[in-house]
Amino acid sequence: MKRISILFVCMGNICRSPLAEGIFSHLVAEAGLNGCFTIGSAGTGGWHDGEPPDWRSVAIARSHGIDISGQRARRIQPQDFRDFGLILAMDRDNMAALGRIAPDGANIGLFGDTALGTGENIPDPYYGGPDGFELVYTRLLTGCSSLLGTLGAERPSWSGNTSSVR
Repeated sequence: MKRISILFVCMGNICRSPLAEGIFSHLVAEAGLNGCFTIGSAGTGGWHDGEPPDWRSVAIARSHGIDISGQRARRIQPQDFRDFGLILAMDRDNMAALGRIAPDGANIGLFGDTALGTGENIPDPYYGGPDGFELVYTRLLTGCSSLLGTLGAERPSWSGNTSSVR
């Protein structure tokens, strides 16, 4: 399998995209495919540069056996369009923001189209409570699992609590 590079993008890179990066990285590791992927996340805005993910994203990931506490927020950079073969926006607003700064030929998609096949936006849970973060986790897990399968990898074994929804 050739090396595939994926960048997950949301607005501030503290809620949705760090969760997507963490979930996808975990699934790739479970499948024994670490050497086949480069995985990252970024935000369309730089308000949170250098900060860890929102504590609620860290907590929901941890409750499912995934540690994203070491990630740091960053704004998307011009070189990301060269370094990542697939850039997935969490919603249409971020996809539009990417479209305004991307060079011609950049492979930008909506997570809801590419990974879920539903065309849905992944809602921003920032202003809500824990249920919103659980919903986002569940949608991202479903999409990341599908994405890994679509990219030709064997489905990972669903051991542990990674696929559980509490």
